[in-house]
Parts: sequence; C-alpha cells; structure tokens
Amino acid sequence: MKVYQTNEIKNIALLGSAGSGKTTLAESMVYEAGIIKRRGTVEGKNTMSDYFPVEQEYGYSVFSTVFHVEWNNKKLNIIDCPGSDDFVGGAITALNVTDQAVLLINGQYGPEVGTMNAFRNTEKLKKPVIFLVNQLDRDNCDFDQILSQLKEVYGPNCVPVQYPIQTGAGFNSVIDVLLMKKYSWKPEGGAPIIEDIPADQLEKAKEWKAALVEAAAAGDDTLMEKFFESEDLSEDEMREGIRKGLVTRSIFPVFCVCAGRDMGVRRLMEFLGNVVPFVSEMPVIKNAAGKEVPADASAPTSLYFFKTGVEPHIGEVQYFKVMSGVVKSGDDLTNADRGSKERMGTLYACAGANRIQVDELRAGDIGCTVKLKDVKTGNTLNGKDTENKFNFIKYPNSKFSRAIKAVNEAETEKMMAALQKMRQEDPTWVVEQSKELRQIIVHGQGEFHLRTLKWRMENNEKIQIEYQEPKIPYRETITKMARADYRHKKQSGGAGQFGEVHLIVEPYTDGMPDPTSFTINGQEFKMNIKSKEEKDLEWGSCPLS
Repeated sequence: MKVYQTNEIKNIALLGSAGSGKTTLAESMVYEAGIIKRRGTVEGKNTMSDYFPVEQEYGYSVFSTVFHVEWNNKKLNIIDCPGSDDFVGGAITALNVTDQAVLLINGQYGPEVGTMNAFRNTEKLKKPVIFLVNQLDRDNCDFDQILSQLKEVYGPNCVPVQYPIQTGAGFNSVIDVLLMKKYSWKPEGGAPIIEDIPADQLEKAKEWKAALVEAAAAGDDTLMEKFFESEDLSEDEMREGIRKGLVTRSIFPVFCVCAGRDMGVRRLMEFLGNVVPFVSEMPVIKNAAGKEVPADASAPTSLYFFKTGVEPHIGEVQYFKVMSGVVKSGDDLTNADRGSKERMGTLYACAGANRIQVDELRAGDIGCTVKLKDVKTGNTLNGKDTENKFNFIKYPNSKFSRAIKAVNEAETEKMMAALQKMRQEDPTWVVEQSKELRQIIVHGQGEFHLRTLKWRMENNEKIQIEYQEPKIPYRETITKMARADYRHKKQSGGAGQFGEVHLIVEPYTDGMPDPTSFTINGQEFKMNIKSKEEKDLEWGSCPLS
C-alpha cells in the first residue's frame, strides 16, 4: 500500500440516527474502493462494520468502526459511528480525531432527534458538516420536504449540491448542480452514467446552481468580488469556496445517495477526496500544556491512542492518530501517561475487522497496531525530543446507573476484570465500587447501553449477572440531646465482671466549646472530660467524648 503524505489524507466521521444507513454506506464505499469483493448487508450479518456478535444480535452499531478507502490518489480514513445516543462515546471520539462529518438523513423520516444530537456535537467541536440524504428509493421519501426541514432547523446555509429527479421505487438519477450533469444508474448501481441535464430539468438546475455559487462565494472575499462582477464561478473556484465554507461552517452541502443500491456513492467519495478540508486546513490541536501541535511529518513523533478494540484470538487492537512526525514498525517510543517504553509492532491501515499492513504512517493519518504492552485508551506515545500529552476528548456525564452483581459470587473478581476491559473499549462507562453501600455500581448512557453490557457479559465472558437498584445512602444525624446508662454485672465463679456505661449524645457544630454539664428532663448532669477522640466519616466528622 502506498505511503500517503499529510496533504493526501482526509479523516471523516459518519454520523446519523440509528437506521439512517451508515453501515450500509460504509459497505458500499469499501466495495467501490475494491477492499471487499462483495457487499454484505445488516440483515445478513456480514458487513465490514458491524462484525461483533452483540451488534449482529441487536442489528445496531455498538462500536465505532475505523476503515479507509483509497480514491483518486487520496486516502480517506472513515469512522462509522453508532447511531444510538446510548453509544455516543464512539461518535464523540470520532469527531475529535477527524476533520469532517458526514451526517446521514433517513429519507423516510427527515431530520430526527439523533440527527439533532449529532449536529450539536459537531457544533461544540466546530467540525464541518455535509448532509447526506439516504434511502431515496423509499416510497414515502420527499426530498423537497427534507431540504425544507434542514433549512428550517439548521438555517439557509444548507445548500444542495444534488437533487433527485424522482424519489421512491423509481429513483435512479440525480442532477448534480456543481458539475451541471445528470447522474443515473442501472439497477445494480455502481458506476454512473453521466449525461447532459435534460431540457425539462435545466431551468431548475440553473436556479439551484446559482444558490450554490452564491453560498460558495460567501466563504472567500476574492470569490465574492468575482461573483459580484460576473455572478458565476468556475468549478474549481466553487470547490475552493465550498472547502473554505466547510472549515468555517458557513455552508452545509446536501448530497443524495441510495447506499443500499450503491447509487451516488462514487460521486460522494469523489467530492470527499477533492473538496473537503485536509488535515492541514483545520484548526491545530493543542496538547495538554496548551501548546499547538501541527500535523507536520518533519516534527518529532507523537501518537494519540483514541480507541481500543478487543477481538477474539487477537486481544487488544489499539487505534491511534499520528499527531505529528512519522511512525514505523519497530520504533521505540515512550508512554507520556504511564512512563513506560513501547516498541511499535506491525502497523496497519484499518479496514473494519480486517487490517492491511503498511510500512509507515505519517502525520494526520490513522492506523492501528496490536500487542502493545502498556497502552490504554487516551495514552500518548512520543519519540525523542518531545513530551506531548493529549487529553482533548471530553465525554458526556453518565445518565443511567444500576448496581451489578455476579450471580455466582465467586466470579465477582472476573466480572470486575471484564468491566475494566469494556471501559477501555467505551470510556463512557463508569464503574464504582461503593464501600458505603457495599455494591458495585455501573454508570452508563442509557438502558440500552446497560442491556448490551449484560448481553456481552453473559454471552462473551460467560458470566451470569443481575442488575439491582442502587441503594440510597441514608445518612442519619443527631437532632436532639439524649442520655442512656447501662450497668453490666456477671458472677459465675472466679473473678466477676462489673462495668457501667453512661452515654450522652447531642448535635454538634464546628467550633462548639466542650460541654461541662447537661440538663436532661430537668436534671443537671455535670461532667469532667478526661479525653477526646475525633472519628472521620466519609460524609463528615463527629467528635466522641
């Protein structure tokens, strides 16, 4: 495989609601790039992305899947993210290590709650967005209505680059107003037939192109001046304007695709390779010390490990982004978080469950390796002459908690090891051993999140578990003064036993002077404090006299 330079690499995240077709799109992309010879289906449980048993059981993506395609001498590193908000950790991770988001819209339903959540995450991280309307072959798909909804929710910056001539079962062609061509496909999809725009579509195409030209010009002052002079831009100028508009989020291009029938996928990849921003055109990431670390292949080597996968017969697969420099198999690096030394093993370009061996990876690229000794998710490995450390990924707080218990108490330790392993795969899990409640609490993103944990624990780890409601830590306190006495006497031969205990309790506040007398039920009790002991508790402290 070719070694790609930093200016030939683009990193892209596939986002969207559950059921919007991300996994199917990923399958068509790797098929068109020649990485696989036959396209699988979600229903057939044989796709490149959803290859873990729990994903095949539920029919949804649970983990993000990293893969690549080579297209027009560009390398597109793509991360297919879960659509359910319960697995938002995969999407958050992907957005932090990529430079472009492709946000899929289910053509049957238009923008959904998952669409809005995904867009909100791109907004927080200031990532460019391309809207991709999928499933245009469904009978209840209305492209014009979807476009109207996008403009209503996300503003007039949603500008179509393509529109379908018709939707529903007869869908097989689109008008591309950037190239001013008609793209159509045979029933099997794949390579398009490119023709001039039919006469009955020409007026509409010109109108939509004018809107795209104006939106592209708005991203650059020079292009805007030319637009005012001629009211038109060349194809290359439009691409340049769209690229700059993507970086500043002043334009959200809208594309059309039918991933299930492999229609429009090649054109999408062409646009991704030619137009979306390169790594070098995005804002520079800062290390933990606040210092900018440009994606420069000539700089010292720094790798950021953003994902851990655990696969049968392989063990841990560590996914990383080359933040700077060049990494090669056999390089000796230092773990900035743990202080340990690591020697890089074989390097791979990612392809879902498959991996393609490579000689080296350069700044901006994404790859994976196996059998590292002491590297965890979030760690940084550095070469000589650098001490970078990265912690730029911020995960959302937990939303759902349950106490977890091994049915067989002898397997508790084994269960804890499995929980820690799962947390490496998904950092949104939080595992808490509460000494106060004497329970193990797992905090996740939702009920579905915890249900998949239970399935994996019982089917993959062979540990039967049960969930319980977490106990409430009732913390009672003393509200009024009270007194109690007890006399102990015991005589049963030999030395006898005798003792008296006099106990007085009362509310205590910080700074209160030591008492010398107590009045209880009208009777005064004087006392002489001989010693004082203070006992620290988890929720405060109480002095004992």
